[in-house]
Amino acid sequence: MKMAGRLYGIGLGPGDPELLTVKAARLLGACPVVAYFCKSGRRGNARVIADRWIPESCEELPLGYPLTTEIPFDHPDYVKALSAFYEEAREKLRERLLRGQDVALIAEGDPLFYGSFMHLFIRLKDEFDTEIVPGVTGMAGCAAAAGAPLTWGDDILRVLPGTLPYEALADHLKQADAAVVMKLGQNFAKVRRAFAATGKLERAIYVERGAMPEQKVIPLADKQGDDAPYFSMILLPGQGRRP
Repeated sequence: MKMAGRLYGIGLGPGDPELLTVKAARLLGACPVVAYFCKSGRRGNARVIADRWIPESCEELPLGYPLTTEIPFDHPDYVKALSAFYEEAREKLRERLLRGQDVALIAEGDPLFYGSFMHLFIRLKDEFDTEIVPGVTGMAGCAAAAGAPLTWGDDILRVLPGTLPYEALADHLKQADAAVVMKLGQNFAKVRRAFAATGKLERAIYVERGAMPEQKVIPLADKQGDDAPYFSMILLPGQGRRP
């Protein structure tokens, strides 16, 4: 009986193709199947980042989301659609793994940090061998782009999703030595209001598409408008103990 393939969760880093690890690049060149999440009809950011590392001989398996921001993430229809999508994606990967093919499922940043990979990992890890290849997180890429040390000495870093209610965001920011706020998008105005209300607006840095060719780094107080792309975040550098 043919042995089943192995599932690799490969982190690609924040956007610069040269920020892949040596191991990630090696496995992308060796796996016969490369799967990636994307918006239906598009290549997706992960696939773009990995472009130079994927050989023409491999099978590409796009996993197109049925929806992204069309309805709120906590709406029952959203949960139902995404659950069905992940089950369908699981079967596509499972089919290839049962053939004995290794599958590389690629992810922006790190596979286990707010990543879609995790939803397939928990559905497949008990049936197939799996291996995680960590990647540089988006927040690390943004901090490097901004030249902003995030934590000093005993600073405690809080990583917050912008999807939190305003009161929760403000409470966390009020107590934070240092913070990173992700998942901005339609939540940007609410998040900026929370920074202003806690007196931390002037310290904060807005980074858009960090480590990508079109990156933008500006003080949050100077950011115009209430629009922010998915690949953006706000950094609040710490001010802790140092020699």
